[in-house]
Amino acid sequence: MMKKYRVKNSNFDIEPHEVFLDKLAQIEEEKHGLSEKKFEVPLKEKISYMLFGIFFILATVLFFRIFYFQIFQGKKLHTQAENNKGSVNLIVPERGIIYDKNGKQLVLNSPAYDLICDRGRFSVSSSEISNEIKDISDIVGLNPQDIANEIQNTNSSEVLIADSIDHEKLLLLETKINDFVGCRIQQNTSRDYVLGSIFSPVLGYTARINQEEYSNSTGYAINDYIGKTGLEKQYETYLRGTPGQSNPAKSTENKAVVEAKPGDNLVLNIDADLQTQIYNALEKSIKNVGAKKGAAVAMDPRTGAILALVSYPSYDDNAFSGGISQAEYSSLTNDPSQPLFNRAISANYPTGSTIKPFEASAALQEKIISPDKQINDIGYIIIKSQYDPNVTYKFSGVTAHGWVDMKKALAVSSNIYFYTVGGGYQDQQGLGPTRIKKYLSLFGWGQRTGVDLPGEFSGFIPDPAWKKATKGQSWFDGDTYNLAIGQSDLQVTPLQLASAYCAIANGGTLYRPYIVDKVVSPSASSGQATQVIKQFEPQVVRSGFIDPANLQIVREGMRDGVDKSYGGSSILNDLPIPVAAKTGTAQIGVENHFNVWSSVFAPYDNPQIVIVVTVENVQGFGAVTLPVAHDVLNWYFTKK
Repeated sequence: MMKKYRVKNSNFDIEPHEVFLDKLAQIEEEKHGLSEKKFEVPLKEKISYMLFGIFFILATVLFFRIFYFQIFQGKKLHTQAENNKGSVNLIVPERGIIYDKNGKQLVLNSPAYDLICDRGRFSVSSSEISNEIKDISDIVGLNPQDIANEIQNTNSSEVLIADSIDHEKLLLLETKINDFVGCRIQQNTSRDYVLGSIFSPVLGYTARINQEEYSNSTGYAINDYIGKTGLEKQYETYLRGTPGQSNPAKSTENKAVVEAKPGDNLVLNIDADLQTQIYNALEKSIKNVGAKKGAAVAMDPRTGAILALVSYPSYDDNAFSGGISQAEYSSLTNDPSQPLFNRAISANYPTGSTIKPFEASAALQEKIISPDKQINDIGYIIIKSQYDPNVTYKFSGVTAHGWVDMKKALAVSSNIYFYTVGGGYQDQQGLGPTRIKKYLSLFGWGQRTGVDLPGEFSGFIPDPAWKKATKGQSWFDGDTYNLAIGQSDLQVTPLQLASAYCAIANGGTLYRPYIVDKVVSPSASSGQATQVIKQFEPQVVRSGFIDPANLQIVREGMRDGVDKSYGGSSILNDLPIPVAAKTGTAQIGVENHFNVWSSVFAPYDNPQIVIVVTVENVQGFGAVTLPVAHDVLNWYFTKK
């Protein structure tokens, strides 16, 4: 009988249904109070198959669910997981403010809002993602293909989808932003320039960082603004500030944040009112004579501080800060007047007769002529060819001035006198090209002044070696005569000329021109005392290279140009303070068209300001730059 109930599985394997059976048997025994244990009959085969089927169905559902999450939802869930893990976003700092010397604010900051997305979140070939791009485009008002192209062409991990989103679209986007995983709305700062085109050559502008700048910089987000030109570029490290960091995965209460540090502020040497006066006066005078272009610089000869710097025509830097269109940008770059070009520091000009005070200084320093020696200006000189005496050349002046000494020659701007002093004539020794270049270099020509603006031109002083090397030609006496009156291949910038005239006005010290007076902390906006981060002091480039007594003779000649009836700058004589001046007219290769200059310092006995004005391509000899200097100086010394 025991054979009927013997265990068939000699290896004692236990089947699943036996486990269930044992448990049921135990419960049943306890229920009926049975103490005797019994072996139970296995489950029927049909029930076993049913249990197996249930397990198989559950396993299949689980498998397909995992497959769906992994393949179809994988990228989205991965982004969510990364976000939950704690990604860090940069907090753009408040950019520093720029003030004029009197504390007038020249730049304002206004909030701007951008849509930034994780580039890895998108696959523009996927129909699902394309739908998401389309949803974004509907909200921000951009072409879906443009968004797709931007995603494809961006090499960074993040992509700027839309910038400077207007208020209405921003409100709608805020309600939908949680639907766009990996995207966020980020606040930025847009710059508003108070005086627009009047200050654009000085301030420059900020604009979106480009791919090259982003790759070569640290601490910037792909949607950041960066200084592109002017002081915005020159002082980027101060104005920028220090970005903060935020972790969007944290709750508001526990958000991990490193606070952004606002940028430092700049205080300029420039007087905004003086800058405006010069710009308006220059614009008026240019339009009166039918010209198109010009520049002006005002400096303090006691320190080298730049009080105003104007380039005309100009552009509105707000157009760039707000995001300039391609059509607007093309209009500016294709404009023949080149409004983007800063003529005050980058234009290449021959000086015309404004070179003569420096040449006179050199002649006195080299003792080649007495200031009292008179030379007969008959309106021209005749020079024989050094190779063929039968060949002669005639070098003319504007008009004959008769007998002139150095001071009168400066006052009437005698070409004949300075032909003689520069190149030599008859019994009078000349400086020659080597010594002319030496002294012009001492006054800072042919080299950058070191002004704190990007894009400065170094200027150029020709000499025999250069002509031989570049043109394959020898240097002739005629080259020296042309150089002596500021013609030939000589090139200077208005800033270089103004800096050099400061050295004449102050008695022989050449300063480095500088625009920014100091960098200060931004703490004043929070009610705390402002701290000076960096104070810029006057920097002497060189001094003592011309005897002060020699410079005094030159200054007297410039003064005679104003207060003598024969002076070329006599229209300045009605100003409330005594001034000294020298004008210049340079040929430009177009018949009866000239570049016109005026260089003025005032007051004569104690110079506080030097103003240099130039206008390009003026027809004839009409007054165009002196009226600018007159109106500006009249305002400057009567405004109080």
